[in-house]
Amino acid sequence: MIVVAGESLIDLVPDGAPGPLSPLLPRPGGGPYNTAVALGRIGADVAFCSRVSTDAFGEALLTGLRTAGVATGLVQRGPEPTTLAVASVGADGSAHYAFYVEGTADRLFTLPERLPEGVRAVAFGTCSLALEPGASAYEALLRRSSREGAFTLLDPNVRPGLVPDAAAYRKRFAGWLPYVSLLKLSEEDAAWLGGGPEEWLAAGPDAVVLTRGAGGLTVFTADHEVSVPGVRVRVVDTIGAGDTVNAALLHGLADRAPSALSREDWRELLSFAARAAAVTCTRAGAEPPYGHELGDA
Repeated sequence: MIVVAGESLIDLVPDGAPGPLSPLLPRPGGGPYNTAVALGRIGADVAFCSRVSTDAFGEALLTGLRTAGVATGLVQRGPEPTTLAVASVGADGSAHYAFYVEGTADRLFTLPERLPEGVRAVAFGTCSLALEPGASAYEALLRRSSREGAFTLLDPNVRPGLVPDAAAYRKRFAGWLPYVSLLKLSEEDAAWLGGGPEEWLAAGPDAVVLTRGAGGLTVFTADHEVSVPGVRVRVVDTIGAGDTVNAALLHGLADRAPSALSREDWRELLSFAARAAAVTCTRAGAEPPYGHELGDA
């Protein structure tokens, strides 16, 4: 089983002509939520670990998970409202967000006593690692999962507007790396965080995957540096594309350690992730593909 730990929220996505008063369409979202749904859609055994509101948006989020085949037994519930993310989409399909997070349910996540038997991988990232008090609980789960031998994926997916102290966050990020098996981040994340693949690999991860939007993906390991191009499609928006990459990597790795993959193995896996992300970009909002749309990893 793969466990995805982190926030769910509602993306309010422009519907129609762009502009400050464009109608907004509510869609399920949040980086970890999207990753879990993507894993479920491509056939993985996956569970979501978070805290979700009991409001109508929260019920819709749980329905989306269950419809995708994601187990929800690790989901905590609370009466606080659901986090909202108001998206604005650029001419190239890139998305930018304004977040409404004060007093919301997902921030009050607490460390579960244990994860189920048979968990082979745990994924973390995005707002959940930036917003207290939940951030400390997710961090504790990352450290514990790593110590217990689980494969861990970290996608920082940095939202600078939610980071109250950039220097403190960067220091905290460095402290996570010894507990991370696979670090996946975008070029924008890398520029904001500072450092580079060699430095990050030396700190702990077995592999670093850098995404470059339409430019494709590159993996860095102790033995390999492998790049694949992006898949050319008509982009509606890029919402959820990076989260789909997370899911494709986790699903494609199966029980293999990154160090066991050859150059050709990495090329095939990155190509699979690029195809999956491209399908997501052809759809409005975070709508990852199903397994039958992708073929083999």
